[in-house]
Amino acid sequence: MNRIYRNTIVATLAFSVFSLVSAQTLAENPTTPPPKHEKQKPEVERNLKLFDTLDFDVFSNQKWDRLHESHSADIVVTWPDGHETKGIGRHIDDLKAMFVFAPDITIKEHPIRFGSGTWTSVTGVMTGTFTKPMPTGDGKTIAPTGKRFAIGMATTGHWKDGTMDHEWLFWDNQDFMKQLGLGK
Repeated sequence: MNRIYRNTIVATLAFSVFSLVSAQTLAENPTTPPPKHEKQKPEVERNLKLFDTLDFDVFSNQKWDRLHESHSADIVVTWPDGHETKGIGRHIDDLKAMFVFAPDITIKEHPIRFGSGTWTSVTGVMTGTFTKPMPTGDGKTIAPTGKRFAIGMATTGHWKDGTMDHEWLFWDNQDFMKQLGLGK
């Protein structure tokens, strides 16, 4: 085997391994990225900054004692499947439950973020790895698959007196289950 051919094969294999190890989904690396953020009115920018802190620091680092900085005590949260929860304590419990089966969950950016008046909307990518047993609610668990996930998501919030009084969460639960290795 000549040297050029061997080097080409080695380089191709190295690139393939690197691509597999650092693979990103379309949610993380879209074919057509969104345009840069537009400056919003001061009140909206303040709320968006709180939202950034919420996802990038408070949620990603599980700083539940700081959730009140962005969520009212009586927050209503509408989840992707349509069910609603009420109260910051319940919301914290629900968020903690996500970290039980995927302790490395993070949200690192809001590619799209804007608002109007008392409303904000952001998109993000929630990533993590299914490495711990997932409780099913009936005393049983689902064994971890070790699969990494990257879920495109959107959150719309309504703000009142400096905190959200209602938060709507959107992501594709079927895609989420598929990426976890639990769906088809």
